[in-house]
Amino acid sequence: MKIIWSPLSLERMEEISDYIAYDNPSAAIKWIDTIFHKVESLPHNPEIGRVVPELELQNIREIISGNYRIIYRCEKSNIRVLTVRNFKQILPVKDMQL
Repeated sequence: MKIIWSPLSLERMEEISDYIAYDNPSAAIKWIDTIFHKVESLPHNPEIGRVVPELELQNIREIISGNYRIIYRCEKSNIRVLTVRNFKQILPVKDMQL
């Protein structure tokens, strides 16, 4: 399976890492590495994440990393990372449409 990062997911990653880096640049790098490591494990077990509660669709799942939700869609031959969100943020349905 191939991992595809949506433009929105990469934008969110940049925003979050910039925010973290403001206080601690090395923590931002570590955070990015952790997110990428978790996502890289998905092709081996794509259903490891839970179904996103707001949507209740079997093919849209999330894995957790600290205070962040990595939301992805399981496709026939791809894992598509849709967005990365803090738990405190509301999940807009438009973020799931790709």
